[in-house]
Amino acid sequence: MDTVTYPNDKVIEFIQKNLIPLRVAFDAQPLSTDFNIKWTPTLIVLDENGKEHHRTVGFLPPEELIPSLLLGIAKSPFNGERFNEALSTLDKIIAEYPKSDSAPEAAYLRGVCKYKSTHKPQPFKEAYEQLQANYSSSEWTKRAYPYRLL
Repeated sequence: MDTVTYPNDKVIEFIQKNLIPLRVAFDAQPLSTDFNIKWTPTLIVLDENGKEHHRTVGFLPPEELIPSLLLGIAKSPFNGERFNEALSTLDKIIAEYPKSDSAPEAAYLRGVCKYKSTHKPQPFKEAYEQLQANYSSSEWTKRAYPYRLL
């Protein structure tokens, strides 16, 4: 990632605007043990309290790193039940990175956020329909499969 992804201008700009990066050697103690680092690169998105919300292991090209990090950023408010805040970031992934590997999970989580905000099942069915139409072979489409019955 040092050769291809990290030097990318879009990646640099995104990280500078959205994250506080910290680079730690995979064998640095106690962090490598505390965060269960087994392979490099391992990227972990933490919230302001140091709680983990998203992890990737292995190389990601620039066009996949940014949506993956956005997914991590969205998961922090999602996990904190701040669904409208999570929705804005999930919508950004779907709109700006629709072909990324993160987009199907973003579409799935978008349906969950909308359901949890309204307690109406229709967003689940809409999420499944979007997943089926755009990401039919994704594991997230398979996870949303029961929602087709709503």
